Amino acid sequence: MKIPSSTLVFTLSVLSLSISISCATSNPILNDFFQCLPKYSNSSYPISEAIFTRENTNFQSVLLSYIRNLRHCTPTTPKPLVIVTAKHESHVQATVMCAKQHGLHMRIRSGGHDYEGLSFISYISNTSYIVLDMFYLREIDVNIADESAWVGSGAIVGELYYSIAEKSKVHAFPGGVCPSVGVGGLFSGGGYGPTMREFGLTVDNIVDARLVNVNGTILDRKSMGEDLFWAIRGGGGASFGVILSWKIKLLQVPPVVTVFRITKTLEQGATDVLHRWQYVAPNLPKELFIRATSKVQNSTTEAGKKTVEVVFNGLYLGQRENLLPLVSDSFPELGLEQKDCFEMSWIESTLFFSEYAFGTPIKALVKRPTEPPPFFFKGKSDYVKQPIPKEVLKSIFEKMINRYESTHMQWNPYGGRMNEISESETPFPHRAGNLFMIQYWTYWMEKGIESTNKYLKLSRNLYGSMTPYVSKSPREVLHNYRDLDIGSNMLNQTSIEHARVYGRTYFKGNFERLVRVKSAVDPQNFFKHEQSIPPL
Repeated sequence: MKIPSSTLVFTLSVLSLSISISCATSNPILNDFFQCLPKYSNSSYPISEAIFTRENTNFQSVLLSYIRNLRHCTPTTPKPLVIVTAKHESHVQATVMCAKQHGLHMRIRSGGHDYEGLSFISYISNTSYIVLDMFYLREIDVNIADESAWVGSGAIVGELYYSIAEKSKVHAFPGGVCPSVGVGGLFSGGGYGPTMREFGLTVDNIVDARLVNVNGTILDRKSMGEDLFWAIRGGGGASFGVILSWKIKLLQVPPVVTVFRITKTLEQGATDVLHRWQYVAPNLPKELFIRATSKVQNSTTEAGKKTVEVVFNGLYLGQRENLLPLVSDSFPELGLEQKDCFEMSWIESTLFFSEYAFGTPIKALVKRPTEPPPFFFKGKSDYVKQPIPKEVLKSIFEKMINRYESTHMQWNPYGGRMNEISESETPFPHRAGNLFMIQYWTYWMEKGIESTNKYLKLSRNLYGSMTPYVSKSPREVLHNYRDLDIGSNMLNQTSIEHARVYGRTYFKGNFERLVRVKSAVDPQNFFKHEQSIPPL
């Protein structure tokens, strides 16, 4: 009897997969999952090559290769049963279908910068889980003719910037400043960067997407419908499906832009300058972005003494000769001089904001981290609607010196294009009315649970002390700086009650629409994590 070629290919695929994981697991659910995968994946791209179980010698290196926080690398950190490093879109479809059929929980990882690690860690009790890793799906196709690009979710920001610069010196995209961040998470949560006052956020410049839904079907904007397309642009894609790629709108920038970096210590009037910055930075022309970062440093004027320095990093979409009079008139307290200003291309400015040395080749943007992260950290964020009084700034800096030496505060100005977009245009609601956003970044080097608990407490205490000076009802938080402290006191409540707590801090009034979309596209809540959008 002649065996049909399609049956033979499928049988060989199953045999290949079985051999690759033989003796790897005694878990019957996993075995069923492995047997299921070839049914839905393209036989020309064997999925067996993409699978890593805990018993595989490369499992640990694959898991750790995209973890950027030592807090998520401890021996007690939950680990997946399996990592599927999808090399073809059919691998994504197969993983979704088979995980759903066999009751396996799934996490989706692109770049690994998730502040709480929820793209590769599950804290859901009594639940085994797998990780679908997207880092191979990183093709980038730039089309200068129609000023667009398709970007695979596994690409990193630096690869996107470099690909744009290869095709054009006068096009850009408003992503973040860290080149190793994966675009999958950045785009779906509402990424921002130094051009946001001119162009808005990542989500404001996405025109299409390709997504694998809960049924394993690949959808684009037309077939998914406008409600789902709205939801994934700022509502967090991992609640609704697996996003394969994004189509973005490229934006025109001048061939020459200007950057600067000015540092002020407390002794040099940093408090006065930052106080004035609050009034000026959100109201500057939209082509000018000035970020401030405050941190504790050793004093250069008095041995053994600590001080706070505030670093002002600026990007101006234009030439130095126009920038200097603009800043001189509107922000003379900064003391910007010609020697502080450097003209360069937009792509070179991305290296500047990433704190590469001058003259670093732009090829550095595509380098993916190969070493483990050097420290532990905890991130938080706030939105500020009224200027913080000078006396309060003084108090904050005193606290940083005396208690919060390990915390940096980054102050990002709003205004410009951010004021022009309705807060319901996308799920990202933090628009007009905000002067700036603060990111708190607490880091430490000491290992052990006692040290971790100590620094987490410090992070929470500083955040708590800021309550009177930031947004209220709700206290708004950036979704891309995910924070499991939000709603942690309601973990014993029902899913929807708990979700409303964190949901409204991230999405304000858009949360209820996100819930309606979720209920329509994933009513059984297959795509979920500790702070996902739940169905009704």
